[in-house]
Amino acid sequence: MNSLNVKENHRFHNIAGVILAGGASKRFNGIIKAKIIIDGDTIISRIIDIMDELFGEIIIVTNSPCEFKEFNSCKIIGDTFLNKGPLGGIHSAIRNSSCDALFFVAADMPLLDKEIIIKQIEYFNDNNFEVLIPRIDHLTEPLHGIYKKSLLIKLEEYLEVETDYSVSAFLKKTDVNYLQYEESEKTRRAFFNINLPSDIDIVSSLLTLAK
Repeated sequence: MNSLNVKENHRFHNIAGVILAGGASKRFNGIIKAKIIIDGDTIISRIIDIMDELFGEIIIVTNSPCEFKEFNSCKIIGDTFLNKGPLGGIHSAIRNSSCDALFFVAADMPLLDKEIIIKQIEYFNDNNFEVLIPRIDHLTEPLHGIYKKSLLIKLEEYLEVETDYSVSAFLKKTDVNYLQYEESEKTRRAFFNINLPSDIDIVSSLLTLAK
């Protein structure tokens, strides 16, 4: 497959790309991590640039929509179930998407890898999973996952009744499958997320080395 022409491939039209932008982070003095500038671009701009090559529909889930109004090519939505963490964002995107499935990433992942995403999409489309999550050794990445729209009712019922709002807790109730990746520099970069201010320097160094 020619990855440069992915958007023309009808196999990817059934999946939306979703960015879980969340809110402000205490570790960053209230700054929204998605808007952090690294090497001249915000993290969310980097994510959108990759998603735009893969998906016809891109959704940003945020409870601060005014912070993302410049991304008018994306559908911007808020949580229906408030204060439920990423799981609430997953629900809101599934509820508002016109696609059969959705590929989710966190908005603090500045080094996404298009080839890794394509491999995951192709594996998902070739099988019949409710959820497909990448795994490296015993570590999983649920916010680099593909979730079927048919999960909507199950997810709503879970959010209305349960008190553990972690994505991993909900996944125990689903038909979740895992796509195994080898641990390598490529996968470590792709799944790296910004947790601390010092991580910004790490990403800047990695981007410099890649030039």
